[in-house]
Amino acid sequence: MKVAAVILAAGASVRLGTPKQLIRMGGETLLERAARVCREAGCEPVVIVLGAAAEKIRDACSLGDALVVFNESWQDGMATSISKGTRCIPPDVEGCIVTTCDMPSVSAEHLRKLAGTGEITSSAYAGRRGVPAYFPRSIFRQLMELQGDSGARSLLQQGPSIELPGGELDIDTPEDLRRAMELFS
Repeated sequence: MKVAAVILAAGASVRLGTPKQLIRMGGETLLERAARVCREAGCEPVVIVLGAAAEKIRDACSLGDALVVFNESWQDGMATSISKGTRCIPPDVEGCIVTTCDMPSVSAEHLRKLAGTGEITSSAYAGRRGVPAYFPRSIFRQLMELQGDSGARSLLQQGPSIELPGGELDIDTPEDLRRAMELFS
């Protein structure tokens, strides 16, 4: 089964005060790490959606064969990035993982488990469902029609979820970054 990855990395990192995509952890940027984990999970292609500071991020990161796309509507919310990334997936792909670059607990093993279900499957952490999540091709049209900042949250209620230990830690604030550095560096 051929599975793509769409890495959402378009945000401006306002609360952090610096592009989180460029934070170095364990010898690589968070964006490089996200792309590596997706490749290790067998995802192909890996689509990276940039927005704020796109040139700076692209120039500073070694992203290999990832397809980097620019979301000119990134300020309109996460849904625009999901839509943009999904539109870039080739027709021979059977499903996709949608993930972000700011969750250091995501592993290739977890992504493989999500994709292995063959149905909409979210990650579970802190009493809620979220990304990373797997979507079969039959849902791509709905992903392309998403609007707003809630992303695909409503779609994630349709299928099962798989526990992601540490998934509640995403790097949005200086405090989050400090905790992540303690745990993952």
